[in-house]
Amino acid sequence: MRYGYRGRLLYINLTERKIEVNELSESIVKQYLLGSGLGIKILLDNFDKDLSPLDPDAPMLFISGLLTGTPVPTASKLSVCLRSPLTGIWDESTVGGDFGAFLKFAGYDGIYITGKAEKPVYIFISKDEVKIEDATDLWGKDTYATNDILKEKYGADIKVASIGPAGENLVKIASINIEGRVGRAAGRGGPGAVMGSKNLKAIVVTGRDVLPLYDKKGLMESIKNLVPQIKSGTESLTLFGTVGGMVKVDKTGDLPVKNFYGSLFTEGAAKTSGMAIAEEYEVKNYRCYACPIACGKHLVRKKGFPEELEIAGPEYETGAGFGALILNDDLETIVWANDLCNRLGLDTISTSMVIAFAMELSEKGLIDEDIPWGDGEKILSLIEDIAYRRELGDTLAEGTRKASQEIGHGAEEYSIDVKGLELPMHDPRAFTSMAINYATGNRGGCHLESLSYYAEQGLKLPGIKMKESYDPHSDEGKAELAVNMQNYMNVYNALGLCKFLIRGNIGITHLAEWLKLATGIEFTPDELLKTGERLFNLKRVYNVSLGISRKDDLLPPRIMTWAREEGGAKGVIPHIGKMLNEYYKLRGWSEEGLPVSCLAYKKEKQ
Repeated sequence: MRYGYRGRLLYINLTERKIEVNELSESIVKQYLLGSGLGIKILLDNFDKDLSPLDPDAPMLFISGLLTGTPVPTASKLSVCLRSPLTGIWDESTVGGDFGAFLKFAGYDGIYITGKAEKPVYIFISKDEVKIEDATDLWGKDTYATNDILKEKYGADIKVASIGPAGENLVKIASINIEGRVGRAAGRGGPGAVMGSKNLKAIVVTGRDVLPLYDKKGLMESIKNLVPQIKSGTESLTLFGTVGGMVKVDKTGDLPVKNFYGSLFTEGAAKTSGMAIAEEYEVKNYRCYACPIACGKHLVRKKGFPEELEIAGPEYETGAGFGALILNDDLETIVWANDLCNRLGLDTISTSMVIAFAMELSEKGLIDEDIPWGDGEKILSLIEDIAYRRELGDTLAEGTRKASQEIGHGAEEYSIDVKGLELPMHDPRAFTSMAINYATGNRGGCHLESLSYYAEQGLKLPGIKMKESYDPHSDEGKAELAVNMQNYMNVYNALGLCKFLIRGNIGITHLAEWLKLATGIEFTPDELLKTGERLFNLKRVYNVSLGISRKDDLLPPRIMTWAREEGGAKGVIPHIGKMLNEYYKLRGWSEEGLPVSCLAYKKEKQ
């Protein structure tokens, strides 16, 4: 008997309208876990470097984490794994909400999708049936309307993953919206465009078959003992959400200002913080499946106004991206920019970054359009132009790297990306471990590859090898910290857990304990970390097979050459070359950044 997971994967070929169910062996689960761990195994098994990301035969996977759907705190995550249309390399877009849990309740751990439907379709998945349905009437609608129409048809007890017009128009920064107005999004790397390329408008899941647990009594007792600790460590997230730390982040120099060229956003940070949102709006908390934290914010209405808004509040990345990054201190513009991106199906990080890029090009005279910094009307109109590929928006829809190459005349200097993925809203000059993490992260510029800045801020991570304390501006010990945290975060993604557990003082020993109690699968903490290391290396294998090497493990020119002029990170420039040498040695990679396993893999494929 399987505990905590189903051992079943759906294989759906949209071209042939063929649906199969494949069994998942226990040995495979022990080797790769689920989530993006199983995702990289399947994509390597089906690897074809000549298959472009938007080719009809290109595969995409939706895989719940191994613990997703169990009572383990925050066990909600689902990984969307594919070759990114934005970067051309590995992409895993991990998302919370209830969708991943409901997929398991319907009887499946994941979905493997290939092919392209002749006309727009959606996939319906329940315990009793899986079917491909006509979505012609949904095509062209935003994600909110799509969610509402499907709920009206099937009832409130369904969960929907859908794309908006951006995905339909193959915008390379298009996201997948989960559960409509106040849900979550799988955004990074453009997974929405891959759904659009397959004429796949949505996936609907429904089911209430609770997962059997190996030791339910023991698991519930462990959870009961640890939830107070988790709540205590994450109290600020519960009160003000991820955007609650905006002022603090600005002081440390971690908040990107003016396309990573500025230094401080003091008054603006206060005006666009979680505290400011609480003052301006009536707010309800939103929580993903099995989450005791409830960091999500649902804006009910603006204070003093009778009209209900019924929209999600901005997360930190969105608030910073549509705030300090583009010199906008108008909170209402940020709120509506977030809502518009969610409706149209756009990644808020990359969208705010391409707009900052356009604003700087306008300032420098490299494009004809007049796009002033912080102009709220321009911000909102550009979001729509990107989603519908209108005028300049058509160029920006390709992401900053490709857009800069198309525009030319030195525009590449203002593309703040790594391997084609725009940086998130954490400046590596404030916490230099993030510099080596960005440079080596498998999907490009991604803070969630390691979250190593937590340790640089003084947070202790039980069971993870690290120094007693770190100088956030020094390069010493940062390569080792990045390696250890990248391995650890790969465990989180494979298990389907939210990384905010770290702030609740949850360590690798707790994860191993919960895994045993929920599934009966036994790992020592060291074995679990070794699994994370192997999964990280396999993703590097995938990337190297697509041409990635040391030449790509770089930061944007601005980060490597320009220091902030004031604030907490004043004068800091990370020494990426030194850290990269240390990192490769710790990983056991060649000087060119190739893991030994990659060389064997390439030889086998030749």
